[in-house]
Amino acid sequence: MSTNREASPEAGLEVDQQAVKDAETEDAADKVGEALNAQRFQMLEDIARELAGEVVFPTSFEAAIRLRKALQNSNLPIPRIASIVSVEPLVAAKLIHLANSVLYSPDGTPARDLQAAISRLGVKLVRTTALAIAMSQLMRSKEMAIFNEFTQALWAHTLKTAAAARILARSQTRINPDEAMLAGLVHDLGAFYMLYRAAQYPELRTRPETVKYLIIQWHEGIGVTLLHALGIPEDIVNATIDHEQPRAAPETVRTLADIVYVGNILAGTHFEWLYQDLDPDAGEAGIVRQKYADLLPEIETVTQEMQAIFA
Repeated sequence: MSTNREASPEAGLEVDQQAVKDAETEDAADKVGEALNAQRFQMLEDIARELAGEVVFPTSFEAAIRLRKALQNSNLPIPRIASIVSVEPLVAAKLIHLANSVLYSPDGTPARDLQAAISRLGVKLVRTTALAIAMSQLMRSKEMAIFNEFTQALWAHTLKTAAAARILARSQTRINPDEAMLAGLVHDLGAFYMLYRAAQYPELRTRPETVKYLIIQWHEGIGVTLLHALGIPEDIVNATIDHEQPRAAPETVRTLADIVYVGNILAGTHFEWLYQDLDPDAGEAGIVRQKYADLLPEIETVTQEMQAIFA
């Protein structure tokens, strides 16, 4: 009996069947690739349509948006602010935690209730805290679980940038440190939003790596539009524009845009959370990190404090 499969009709049938299977597999792969590209473009088109009209924020952002709108008047009396905030128990608890942290109570004097916490922090920081909580809740939502590795890295980078911005503002400029912290906190909001939207497309959920490349190209512009929709002050929005575009680092940090740019570098790499395999101490990023090396231990300490507060 011959052992040459191609010499027998049966063997020939087996070869033909395998060839069909191979062709079907290749065709399926092509279809998946086409579907993947279609989902990428569909997501971008959907986002563009949303941004051109009324932005629909995730459910986790609704409370923060309501709170920010309710607190637009910075002259509201403390009892009234406390009454508004108390409707959101999580925000109220985080505010008390923040007010009693070493960031805002270095001598350990406790803020024993919500009014005391708000009085210490101020209405602007109350609004910032609400937004930080919304971002944290979005990151932990069930829909985002598929992108857990990215969201964890993005959140860690966000908090570290916010910490770096606060310290840079306080130590290098006369810019309000809390304003700088807000700028650092929201500088990558577009990336959060794109991850949230990507989770709604099957092909993108099964291939989370491909979402990186969409975020690299689009998150800055999308973020600017979202910040406008949230009513973030214009100077903070402008400070986030082109925060990752390579350029020579400023000789001295003077503006809010300088703070966000340098803070973003100090928080990781010049190409930030998407490129964690790059050496953060190489090239231009390394020069910046060396220049502000004396601030890095404090940035790390403040980052850990913020992680504890917004966990």
